[in-house]
Order: sequence, then structure tokens, then C-alpha cells
Amino acid sequence: MTNSSPLPQPTSYQSLNLMLKRLKLSHFLAEWPAIEQRATQKHWSYAQFLLALAEGEANRRDQARITRALSEAHLPYGKSWTNFEFAHLPSLKPTVLMPFIEDSTWLNRAENLLLFGPSGVEKTHLSASVGQAMVSFGKRVKFLPASTLVQQLQQAKLQLQLATVLSKLDRYELLIIDDLGYVKKTEMETSVLFELIAHRYERRSLLITANQPFSQWDSIFSDSMMTVAAIDRLVHHATIIELQAESFRKQAALARSQSPKI
Repeated sequence: MTNSSPLPQPTSYQSLNLMLKRLKLSHFLAEWPAIEQRATQKHWSYAQFLLALAEGEANRRDQARITRALSEAHLPYGKSWTNFEFAHLPSLKPTVLMPFIEDSTWLNRAENLLLFGPSGVEKTHLSASVGQAMVSFGKRVKFLPASTLVQQLQQAKLQLQLATVLSKLDRYELLIIDDLGYVKKTEMETSVLFELIAHRYERRSLLITANQPFSQWDSIFSDSMMTVAAIDRLVHHATIIELQAESFRKQAALARSQSPKI
């Protein structure tokens, strides 16, 4: 009769690694040996050791969440508050926008932010900066060119799905509509845009950029009563910022033309 050898039992380290994988604690799994060594050298308590691991795991999850949220937001690449050139826009004081950069409570109150100014003064850059800041606060943001948004809403209306799409957009605490003035003046386009504004009124926030001031919005909406109703809902809980400057792109082109040729 042969004696079978007992199966080797996993070590506590192996069991721990398996459990961490099961719990999907990837930071724990990757870092605990190094942190254990540091804890031993510095004579940490068990609580200090666990706190260091937990803080690392929390930071990893926060960063992963922000990465996912930025991907979902579709914000224009490379446009942030830190690289905005305020020198090109002397009429805008940074303090005017700081409440929308450093605090997210305005979204809790369903307030709107409206940026008006001629083409080329970097309204899109500023709106993207606000969106990025709100993502860092854990808010869900969506950036859409006005023409793209209107096309999506039109398609939904044709398929009798407009109410469903508007409800889905409610998941975003901040909806950024860029270049509103480029929407064509047709009843079908402006009607879905109005329905969006009416739907989000006092429910969720809008950040809108536009070339035209309100006095010229009759060129956007096909019906004057619809224009008045849309503006009334937007401004009720809104901050309006007017940007006055020469086009950044025009300034850059002029600077290039005046630079000495080598």
C-alpha cells in the first residue's frame, strides 16, 4: 500500500494575494509588500499599515473614476484652466469664473453659466476648463457642439424617443452646449433645442457658449415667443459673462506675419 503525500498548503502570502485578487483590490495587491517593508522599518502600528494601503487604494480609484469621467465628458483635448492665456483677454478677470471652477455647489442648485463673445475669444476653452473642474469634483459632465446635439435630438424626436433621450441627459449634472449660434434656424431644430432647455430648467445645469447676445437670438429660434421663453428659462438662475477681445486666432496669425523671416 503506497502512502500519498499531502498536497502543499498555500502560504499566508499566497492566500492573501488570492484574496486581494478576489476582492479586486489592485493597489493592495501591487503595493502591500513594499508598504509592509516600510511599516516594519518604521515600526508602524497595524492601523497605520492598513491606513497607508487604504489611502493608496482610494487614490487609485479616484484617479480611475476621473479618467472614466473625462472620457465620457468628451471635453476638447488640452484645454484647461491652467493653460488659458488671460493676457489675451484683459476684459475677463479670473475671479469672475473662480466660483465655477473652485466649487461645484452651483450644479446642486441647477444654475446655468452663459458665455457670450465673438468667434475666437476662447469660449470653448473656458467652457472645457469649467467642465474639467466639475469632473474633478465627481460631477458627470457632457460636452457637445450645439449642431451635434440638435441632430441627436432631432433623430430622437423622429423616432418618438425624445423624452427618453432628454431623461438620459439628466444623468449629467452639467451639459455644455458649445457654439449655440451655429444652429440653423429651422422649426425642427429650434423646437428640440427649446424642449431641452425647458426640460433641464431648475433640474440640471447648462453651460452655453454663443457668438450672439440675447438681442440677436431671433436668428437662432424661428419663433419670437420661443426665443423669449428660452431666454427666460436660461437666465432665471444664471450667470452671464460677456467676453470682449479680438480673436485669439487672428492675433496669432498677425504675430506670425510680423515675425522676422529667417
